[in-house]
Amino acid sequence: MFDIGMGELGLIAVVGLLVLGPERLPRVARTTGALLRKARQSWHSVRADIEREFAAEDLKQTLRQTAAAADPSSDWQRAIDPGSGAKSGSAVRDAPPPSTDSAANEQR
Repeated sequence: MFDIGMGELGLIAVVGLLVLGPERLPRVARTTGALLRKARQSWHSVRADIEREFAAEDLKQTLRQTAAAADPSSDWQRAIDPGSGAKSGSAVRDAPPPSTDSAANEQR
């Protein structure tokens, strides 16, 4: 994240020791570490939430595309079978199902 080497960290430690003194420096270092840890955890949490939202949106888009492809009234099916319009499809759907009753077969 930051491009800080060992020399820069050593210089920061020496300046901190001179400014804060040996009594307060460990406490300030612990507090700074805890704050940085909380900030990093918050950043990772926000990043994970954003990635989940993008993944959910991608999944929704894929489902919409799949549903559109599976739709029987879609353009590609009409292009393959131009006679399968709303009239012929509704006539097939409105017809009663064939009976498998043995009495009906005996009458024929």
